[in-house]
Amino acid sequence: MNNAVPFALPVELEAQAARIVRALQQGAAKYFAANAAPKIELQAVCFSRVIDPGNQLPGYEGVWRNARRERCGSITFNSDGSFYAEYDLFCPHPHDPRWFVEMITAWGRDEALRCEVKMIPSV
Repeated sequence: MNNAVPFALPVELEAQAARIVRALQQGAAKYFAANAAPKIELQAVCFSRVIDPGNQLPGYEGVWRNARRERCGSITFNSDGSFYAEYDLFCPHPHDPRWFVEMITAWGRDEALRCEVKMIPSV
């Protein structure tokens, strides 16, 4: 998606967005010591209305930024009801030193939601 125009997230997507953010937060918490996981919060997302180039229908894209204003996550709602979200974690795996946890992702459509971490081999 492209052609971002500043826009607030529609009310009908707020509950779904909150559910996605909760899933990201719960998944991230599994890879950090108690209370050390980043706070993934819906109110920290800056949303824009975007146009899907495939069908010219509106969608919404939100971006999380860290304290240095660098992009550290995103959430996208597509015009067909599907969504995708990711948030950077960048931490060693808590139980297996062979792995480094890069990010947590969530995706789905309507009420279906899946969430997993993306890992890369540790050097």
